[in-house]
Amino acid sequence: MAKRNKSALKANRQNIKRREHNRALRSKLRTGLKAIRKSLDDKNVDGAKAALKTLQSLVDKMATKGIIHKNTASRLKSRLSAKTSK
Repeated sequence: MAKRNKSALKANRQNIKRREHNRALRSKLRTGLKAIRKSLDDKNVDGAKAALKTLQSLVDKMATKGIIHKNTASRLKSRLSAKTSK
């Protein structure tokens, strides 16, 4: 717990909110990745391409907000698009 002054308590509240928000976005990312991989394993290329479109915008948003690194975002998009194009 933070020290007992107003600014420290507010900073602690903000950190808790940010952490929960970031965790939710990361969870959404992982769920999207699992959906694409499952579609590819089931040989459902059309479903994987549709899921990839929505996931790419999510990955871009996360990279601009600093939740994941921009190179990580680029790597994810590149690898998944290569797998869906095969």
